[in-house]
Amino acid sequence: MDEEERLKKEKTKKLMEETEKVQTEIEVNDSNFEREVTERSKKIPVVVDFWAEWCKPCLMLAPTLEKLAKEYNGKFALAKVNVDGAQIASQKYGIMSIPNVKLFKDGKVVDEFVGVYPENFIREWLNKNL
Repeated sequence: MDEEERLKKEKTKKLMEETEKVQTEIEVNDSNFEREVTERSKKIPVVVDFWAEWCKPCLMLAPTLEKLAKEYNGKFALAKVNVDGAQIASQKYGIMSIPNVKLFKDGKVVDEFVGVYPENFIREWLNKNL
């Protein structure tokens, strides 16, 4: 492998890593939960928002979580799980009420909250857990 080829490979690898890091919001369902949440949380904390389209409090909470995910820029990934399309994951993690937000690290839930809270509460929760 010549020097030019080696540099191209390094540059490509770096771009791929940066792209993965900047991705702040992920749509998750039963088929990709293990990969996108459990496995990803072994590299970076994953905040999982269990929600549904018919849930008004969920719709109120979503913009705050999305804003913070962008603001924290790579310190955590935000996984959006529509409970209507992810019944296995919802059952596995005991989702009884929504919105339900869980923080995964190293493949496990380390903290959670249920309901809608103001931005300053969620920011403190993130700072405490990240």
